[in-house]
Parts: sequence; C-alpha cells; structure tokens
Amino acid sequence: MSITDERRAALIQEYATGAADTGSPEVQVALLSERIGNLTEHLKTHAKDFHSRRGLLMMVGRRRRLLDYLKAKDTARYEALIGRLGLRR
Repeated sequence: MSITDERRAALIQEYATGAADTGSPEVQVALLSERIGNLTEHLKTHAKDFHSRRGLLMMVGRRRRLLDYLKAKDTARYEALIGRLGLRR
C-alpha cells in the first residue's frame, strides 16, 4: 500500500521544479496521487476496510486543497500538472 523509496524518489525527481525541491505543490500532489491510486486498488479487494477508506477520503481532500491553491497561484502550472497526472477538472 505504501510507496517504495525508489518510487518516491522517482516521483520527486520527475515533478520537482528545482534541484532540491521536495515540497512544491506539484511534488505533493504527485505523491498523494500515487498513494491514492495504491489505496484505491487495495479497496477494490478489501471493500469493507472502512479505516483505509477514511484515509483515502482525507488524502483526496488534501490533494484537492493543494490543487485549488495551485490554481489560485498559477493557473498554467495547475493546467500542466493535471494534464501530466491525468486528473479530471
């Protein structure tokens, strides 16, 4: 269910805006999207795991807030990010 260190490093390198960037909204949204995808697959086989479902909903809300922040700050970066991640909206 969790992300491996190698996958995490690859996502950070792919979505980073600078050399030492680990906390930009793009990186945070990419990491949350990876975790959301993993948890969604888990819930397909464990439908009654309500504790994990609550965690999933909290992650989706956090990702939505980060995307709203990015849209308010820089619409071009927001559009590019949702295009790269394949998110709707």
